[in-house]
Amino acid sequence: MAIQKTVQSQYQQIVDHAAEAARGISAPKEGWIRTTRKALGMTGTQLAQRMGISKAQVSQTEKGEAGGSVTIKTMEKAAAALGCRFVYAVVPETMTADLINRRAREKARNIVEKVNEHMALEAQTLSSEQISFEIDRLQDEFVQGKPGELWNDE
Repeated sequence: MAIQKTVQSQYQQIVDHAAEAARGISAPKEGWIRTTRKALGMTGTQLAQRMGISKAQVSQTEKGEAGGSVTIKTMEKAAAALGCRFVYAVVPETMTADLINRRAREKARNIVEKVNEHMALEAQTLSSEQISFEIDRLQDEFVQGKPGELWNDE
């Protein structure tokens, strides 16, 4: 289990580092290809020549990127033709530990609320302090437990 936690921690560091680097960066309205091309003073025809495609295909590619339908392979090819490097990342809005804690709390709350509903049928409801304690306890168990179990839906 300790090895799994160490490995998970290493992955979290990679993702958190990428998230930190990407903070404040969002794709330009026209897309990265067109924006970079214009920043370099390159025409659509020049990019087409460098990519080995037609000017119309460059236009389609730029529109496709702005609309979210361009492929990763095409982005890599365009980036190379622009003298750039294509970077692809999936990054969380917050740090991974925050996402894990949020999910653990949500799951713990759902379980405690279901249990409390069943207990209410037998007139044995938990006090608000007991509910809070149990949610905190379960949250800690989920965070410390097997990572995969955290993401199973009941």
